Amino acid sequence: MKTTPEHDEGVAKMTFASVYPHYITKIEKKNRTLDELHQVIEWLTGFDENKLQELIVEKATFETFFQEANLNPNAHLIKGVICGYRIEEIQTPLTQQVRYLDKLVDELAKGRKMEKILR
Repeated sequence: MKTTPEHDEGVAKMTFASVYPHYITKIEKKNRTLDELHQVIEWLTGFDENKLQELIVEKATFETFFQEANLNPNAHLIKGVICGYRIEEIQTPLTQQVRYLDKLVDELAKGRKMEKILR
Protein backbone atom coordinates (compact mmCIF):
# COMPACT_ATOMS: atom_id res chain seq x y z
CA MET A 1 0.00 0.00 0.00
CA LYS A 2 1.43 3.34 -1.04
CA THR A 3 1.32 6.37 1.19
CA THR A 4 1.18 9.85 -0.30
CA PRO A 5 4.14 12.23 -0.14
CA GLU A 6 1.99 14.59 1.95
CA HIS A 7 1.21 11.80 4.41
CA ASP A 8 4.89 10.84 4.67
CA GLU A 9 5.92 14.46 5.22
CA GLY A 10 3.29 14.87 7.93
CA VAL A 11 4.60 11.79 9.71
CA ALA A 12 8.21 12.98 9.42
CA LYS A 13 7.44 16.43 10.86
CA MET A 14 5.32 15.16 13.76
CA THR A 15 7.15 15.32 17.08
CA PHE A 16 7.64 12.30 19.27
CA ALA A 17 6.70 14.50 22.25
CA SER A 18 3.26 15.13 20.75
CA VAL A 19 2.50 11.41 20.33
CA TYR A 20 4.14 10.01 23.48
CA PRO A 21 1.32 11.11 25.86
CA HIS A 22 -1.17 9.27 23.62
CA TYR A 23 0.93 6.11 23.88
CA ILE A 24 0.88 6.44 27.68
CA THR A 25 -2.89 6.97 27.79
CA LYS A 26 -3.49 4.03 25.48
CA ILE A 27 -1.44 1.53 27.46
CA GLU A 28 -2.53 2.73 30.91
CA LYS A 29 -6.21 2.35 29.97
CA LYS A 30 -5.44 -1.34 29.45
CA ASN A 31 -3.51 -1.67 32.73
CA ARG A 32 -0.07 -1.83 31.13
CA THR A 33 2.81 0.07 32.71
CA LEU A 34 5.09 2.89 31.68
CA ASP A 35 8.02 0.52 32.23
CA GLU A 36 6.53 -1.88 29.68
CA LEU A 37 6.06 0.97 27.19
CA HIS A 38 9.68 2.02 27.66
CA GLN A 39 10.82 -1.58 27.25
CA VAL A 40 8.98 -1.81 23.91
CA ILE A 41 10.39 1.52 22.69
CA GLU A 42 13.91 0.54 23.77
CA TRP A 43 13.61 -2.81 21.98
CA LEU A 44 12.69 -1.06 18.72
CA THR A 45 14.98 2.00 18.90
CA GLY A 46 17.72 1.31 21.44
CA PHE A 47 16.68 4.44 23.39
CA ASP A 48 16.72 4.18 27.16
CA GLU A 49 14.47 6.31 29.37
CA ASN A 50 17.03 9.14 29.63
CA LYS A 51 17.40 9.37 25.85
CA LEU A 52 13.61 9.37 25.44
CA GLN A 53 13.31 12.27 27.86
CA GLU A 54 16.04 14.13 25.97
CA LEU A 55 14.18 13.65 22.68
CA ILE A 56 10.92 14.81 24.28
CA VAL A 57 12.54 17.97 25.67
CA GLU A 58 14.17 18.67 22.28
CA LYS A 59 10.78 18.19 20.61
CA ALA A 60 12.48 15.86 18.14
CA THR A 61 10.51 15.07 15.01
CA PHE A 62 9.98 11.46 14.07
CA GLU A 63 12.50 12.07 11.30
CA THR A 64 15.17 12.96 13.88
CA PHE A 65 13.93 10.31 16.30
CA PHE A 66 14.46 7.47 13.83
CA GLN A 67 17.68 8.94 12.39
CA GLU A 68 19.15 8.67 15.89
CA ALA A 69 17.62 5.25 16.58
CA ASN A 70 19.45 1.97 16.33
CA LEU A 71 16.57 0.01 14.84
CA ASN A 72 16.24 -3.56 16.10
CA PRO A 73 17.31 -6.05 13.40
CA ASN A 74 14.03 -7.95 13.98
CA ALA A 75 11.84 -4.89 13.32
CA HIS A 76 11.01 -6.28 9.88
CA LEU A 77 9.10 -9.07 11.66
CA ILE A 78 6.48 -6.53 12.79
CA LYS A 79 3.52 -7.12 10.51
CA GLY A 80 -0.15 -6.29 10.37
CA VAL A 81 -2.42 -3.33 9.76
CA ILE A 82 -2.15 -0.04 11.58
CA CYS A 83 -3.98 3.18 10.70
CA GLY A 84 -5.37 1.46 7.61
CA TYR A 85 -1.94 0.55 6.21
CA ARG A 86 -0.37 -2.90 6.01
CA ILE A 87 3.00 -2.26 7.67
CA GLU A 88 5.04 -4.63 5.52
CA GLU A 89 3.78 -2.91 2.35
CA ILE A 90 4.66 0.67 3.35
CA GLN A 91 7.37 1.80 0.97
CA THR A 92 8.66 4.90 2.76
CA PRO A 93 11.15 3.69 5.40
CA LEU A 94 10.44 6.45 7.95
CA THR A 95 6.68 6.02 7.75
CA GLN A 96 7.15 2.26 8.11
CA GLN A 97 9.34 2.76 11.20
CA VAL A 98 6.76 5.03 12.84
CA ARG A 99 4.08 2.43 12.12
CA TYR A 100 6.32 -0.25 13.66
CA LEU A 101 6.26 1.77 16.87
CA ASP A 102 2.50 2.31 16.64
CA LYS A 103 1.95 -1.43 16.15
CA LEU A 104 4.10 -2.37 19.14
CA VAL A 105 2.18 0.07 21.36
CA ASP A 106 -1.09 -1.38 20.01
CA GLU A 107 0.03 -4.92 20.81
CA LEU A 108 1.03 -3.85 24.31
CA ALA A 109 -2.35 -2.17 24.86
CA LYS A 110 -4.17 -5.25 23.59
CA GLY A 111 -2.56 -7.36 26.30
CA ARG A 112 -0.17 -9.33 24.13
CA LYS A 113 2.60 -11.04 26.09
CA MET A 114 5.88 -9.13 26.15
CA GLU A 115 7.89 -12.04 24.72
CA LYS A 116 5.60 -12.03 21.65
CA ILE A 117 5.84 -8.23 21.24
CA LEU A 118 9.65 -8.32 21.47
CA ARG A 119 10.04 -10.71 18.58
